[in-house]
Amino acid sequence: MDPAIDVQAKLEAHGVNPTPQRLEIGALLLRQPVHLSADQILQQLRAAGSAVSKATVYNTLRLFTAHGLVREVAVDPGRAIYDSTTVPHHHFYNADTGELTDIDAGAVGLPGIPSLPAGTRAESVEVIVRLRSR
Repeated sequence: MDPAIDVQAKLEAHGVNPTPQRLEIGALLLRQPVHLSADQILQQLRAAGSAVSKATVYNTLRLFTAHGLVREVAVDPGRAIYDSTTVPHHHFYNADTGELTDIDAGAVGLPGIPSLPAGTRAESVEVIVRLRSR
């Protein structure tokens, strides 16, 4: 299948209108498992000659997240990374390099979760293991 058609089909399947800008951004995020920040996406688009604006990148990432195409992983208060793997899983985050690496959800054991507040349910548990070089 043509990769461009595949991205367009993913967008349409998630109720997202496939504009040219969204297709460009989707091509970076949705063809294979990746972890990219908004700045990395903008940098890659500019390197490829795209004129997509920074505002369009941020707006598209919010849209993709809201429609379940990507997950936003907040690695620190000022930086989010967008993960194209939307099934529950965990991550290693290398604070020195900024690299995010998947950890299978079954590879992390949690002995128990504290009692939840009344009227709530657990939606997910996500672990980020922060790393630094020695």
